[in-house]
Amino acid sequence: MKVYIIWLIGVITWNFGVPTASPIEDVIVAILLSFLSMSLKKYLKF
Repeated sequence: MKVYIIWLIGVITWNFGVPTASPIEDVIVAILLSFLSMSLKKYLKF
């Protein structure tokens, strides 16, 4: 659950921080954040 919250905060920050981003940029950032959350799960053992 903690990793999901970190991912959610990242998505919200991206969406509000870069409101002019194109849809493809949104998808790319969501994928990158997903990879980050997967590595956090392995590293932090949540």
